[in-house]
Order: sequence, then structure tokens, then C-alpha cells
Amino acid sequence: MNTLKIENLHVSVEDKEILSGVDLTVNAGEIHAVMGPNGNGKSTLLAAIMGHPKYTVTEGSIYYNDQDVLAMSVDQRSRAGLFLAMQYPQEIPGVTNSDFLRAAMNARRETPVSLFTFIKAMEKTINDLEMKEDLAHRFLNEGFSGGEKKRNEIVQMEMLKPSLSMLDEVDSGLDVDAIRIVGNAIKKLREETNMSIIVVSHYERFLDLLEPQFTHVLVNGRIVMEGDASLARKIDTEGYDWIYKELDIVPAAQEEKKRASVSLGACAVNRAVK
Repeated sequence: MNTLKIENLHVSVEDKEILSGVDLTVNAGEIHAVMGPNGNGKSTLLAAIMGHPKYTVTEGSIYYNDQDVLAMSVDQRSRAGLFLAMQYPQEIPGVTNSDFLRAAMNARRETPVSLFTFIKAMEKTINDLEMKEDLAHRFLNEGFSGGEKKRNEIVQMEMLKPSLSMLDEVDSGLDVDAIRIVGNAIKKLREETNMSIIVVSHYERFLDLLEPQFTHVLVNGRIVMEGDASLARKIDTEGYDWIYKELDIVPAAQEEKKRASVSLGACAVNRAVK
């Protein structure tokens, strides 16, 4: 059974702790939405699972199918079935989409995929995402619009068919039609493969398309509230203030702003005294 199990995960970036003890379990075929204000650790969580070198795990564990993910290199995590659709896809001049994808597919197989099979799969995927026909021959993300880059992430997902996909705001920068196209492609692949999904999104329209069974709210590097899809809808209409009040939480960003204000005030008083 494809199960991701995260326990007491602490992650730092340049000696600053971003995640402060995250626990999360994702079973096969489940869709989990991770929500929260900006700067509270959502992207950090996904990047740490995938093994981004910028993020240092200082405590806790991540297991996938009873394998120690933290002991794996990034390519080993990919071959184990993990996939990350990035919030800010990078441009890679000189490497075509087709070369990149065929190499990535072959890295997961004992025998290379035949050229005919690859071309047919690529054509179908480009059609599913309603991308331009010359996508296969274009350099990876070079000269792409923001929306094209996001759709190209889903092209990669559909070609690689991971068992667990992590979607880091792939809906941001997409227009209404593109959100529908991307959402439908993700849903179709999940139905065909029983893929698990962790999705970070601020938009109810996109979450309504994916229909997550679980919603987790991440504040100050911790999951402070969990529920079903109705929790995501309530956040969309009411924001996060009610959660802060109900749980007596002061977001770190507000706390830092408050400290800065006090500090500036103290400086002003000192200057006046002098």
C-alpha cells in the first residue's frame, strides 16, 4: 500500500526553523489539501519531502511504503513514486521536453520505453493538457508563459505516472479555462492510477475540482487544524482569523511585525529623550 507517513518533522532553512513538528499520513488514492497563510511552511513541507538541498531536516521522519525517504537521494525518491509539481518551474535551455521526459521515464524502467510508445503517450498528454503541438521539441520551460509552465508540470506528472503527487500551487497564474483543464487532467490520472495527492492551493475553485477528502491548516510551521473539504470552503469565505481566535494563535508574521513596531517605537522614544 502506497502510504506516506510523516512524524514530528522539523525543517530549517539557513538555520531558521520553518517546520516545527509536522505529522501527516497520506494513504493510497487520498487527496489532502494543505492550506495556510503565506510564509508558514507549505512549500517547505513539499520541498523537504522531495529532498530539496536548501531545506534541512533537523528532526523527525518521513517514510513512504516503509522506506526511509530521508535516506534517499532526490532521484531515488522520484523512482520510488514521488513527484513534485513546482510553484516556480525553472527554465532549462538546451534540453527539449521530449528528451527530458524520455530520460525521466527510462530512469524508472528496467528496459527503455520504445520511441513509438513514447511519442504516442506524449501526443496524448499534450492533447489532454491542450498544449501547443510543438511542446515536445521546445526547450524545457524556456520562453513559456507562467500558465504554460504550470501546465507543463502536469504534462510531466501524466507521463511519469507517480504514485504520490505533490502540487505546489500549480493553479496560481492559470486562467479559468486552464484551471479546468489542469484539474480534469489530474482527476483523470488519479482515477486511472489511484495516485495520492497533496495539494497546496489558495483557490476554492481548484480544490472543488480535485475534491480533497482531507484539509490541513498549517500555521507557524505546525498543522493546527484538520477537517474535510468543508474546512477549505470555510477558509475561502472567512479567511484564517477565526482559526487564530479559536485556537488563540498569533501568526509568526504578525508577531514579528508587532516586535518591529515596538522596536521602532522604542527608538523614537530614545531619540526624543536625547
